[in-house]
Amino acid sequence: MYADDETVRRILRDTGDTWAVVGLSDNSSRAAYGVAEVLQRFGKRVVPVHPKAERVHGEQGYASLAAIPFPVDVVDVFVNSDLAGGIADEAVAVGAKAVWFQLGVIDEEAYERTRAAGLAMVMDRCPAIEIPRLAPRS
Repeated sequence: MYADDETVRRILRDTGDTWAVVGLSDNSSRAAYGVAEVLQRFGKRVVPVHPKAERVHGEQGYASLAAIPFPVDVVDVFVNSDLAGGIADEAVAVGAKAVWFQLGVIDEEAYERTRAAGLAMVMDRCPAIEIPRLAPRS
């Protein structure tokens, strides 16, 4: 397990509501599309990050994290594990507060680097599962 429930709760509750979703495109058959919908339903602002920079779920897309012209709180990563470490490093560089690697996205060295840089980190979990399970109730 790469994050305990308290870390997940802290990210959901305390890190802010702007989530950059790396790998999010307008392809509704991809997991990122559905997870982004869940994030929006639970009050998160979803920022698509994809080379095509498409508008998704009403939000302007950007080709990279560095291209986003405003602060990002959480970087949610839907890319192959081989690419995920570079995305985590970019998240640190842009000043994100947390990085979330989706189910099946595992890079233990990136996990250690990201945590050493002071960011909260979740790996191999899905916020669409965790939000309904752990989000604070109003």
